[in-house]
Amino acid sequence: MRRSTPSVTAYREGPFLVRGPITLVDEDGQELCLRRDTIALCRCGRSKAKPLCDGSHAAARSFPPRTSPA
Repeated sequence: MRRSTPSVTAYREGPFLVRGPITLVDEDGQELCLRRDTIALCRCGRSKAKPLCDGSHAAARSFPPRTSPA
């Protein structure tokens, strides 16, 4: 079932899981090709596939703190 609106879930010591229709662009404004309806975005900075998560956070001993919405 396809979602009509995107949602983002932040996992405590893992990625941001993005579900639904989105357009992801790089810092130059170029659209990145997404082949799935669910993607994981790196939060730890260790992924070799940035901005996508490659599971590198599993080996991390420390992780950036979660922030609360303002």
